[in-house]
Amino acid sequence: QVQLVESGGGLVQAGGSLRLSCTASGRTFNRNAMGWFRQAPGKEREFVAAIAWNGGNTYYADSVKGRATVSRERAKNAVYLQMNSLKPEDTAVYYCGAKGSVYSTAQAMTVMTPDDYWGQGTQVTVSS
Repeated sequence: QVQLVESGGGLVQAGGSLRLSCTASGRTFNRNAMGWFRQAPGKEREFVAAIAWNGGNTYYADSVKGRATVSRERAKNAVYLQMNSLKPEDTAVYYCGAKGSVYSTAQAMTVMTPDDYWGQGTQVTVSS
């Protein structure tokens, strides 16, 4: 059974930082793009950041560009999201995702399909 498990969420004050982690099990995603999405209360899930299968390129939503860094450790089947200068509007459940198709680019993560994978999410709350 394939699982993506997120960790690192929590409560942080505005201006603070968090590092989210996502570890996959059940299959390797070393040849697949991975990334992050978020869903705030009453809103649709939105793309945040992604990294290509080989780490060769990254892609960010405009809302987090300059404040977020996505990285991965292929040997650990893991992807990370470092978020700095957090704002109350960053409050959301953050989901890890992975493309089912191999040799996928970071940009490919912006369109998820039923063949792709999701984690269960981790809550990030930013207080003002």
